[in-house]
Amino acid sequence: MDRKAKIREYKKTPRLMGVYQIKNRLNGKVLIGSSVNLPAILNRYQSELKTGGCRNVALQSEWKEFGSEAFEFKELEILEPEDDPAYDPAEDLQVLEELWVEKLKPFEEKGYNKLPGNKWKSQ
Repeated sequence: MDRKAKIREYKKTPRLMGVYQIKNRLNGKVLIGSSVNLPAILNRYQSELKTGGCRNVALQSEWKEFGSEAFEFKELEILEPEDDPAYDPAEDLQVLEELWVEKLKPFEEKGYNKLPGNKWKSQ
């Protein structure tokens, strides 16, 4: 298979989408978010945290204080893609994220998410 064919095949491969969690194992604080590409968002967070460029100031601060070993990155729930090519997972992802945020309440001393007045966004 030539390079262009491999690239086309890669682009056709569905990405793992759903809700993720970044957890500080030492104090139990969590960050909840959702993405259409879970491996990519978790890799991005790890990279930003390692280089000191994470936009979530509280998370970055505790990463620096406790070190990378204190944190766990995991997928909480996978959203199965629809067969319909016109399917847009944005609304479904938002609902799933809101359900997890409601369940875990990752605000203030319990987490890194912004309070609901800021629409729960993890960034």
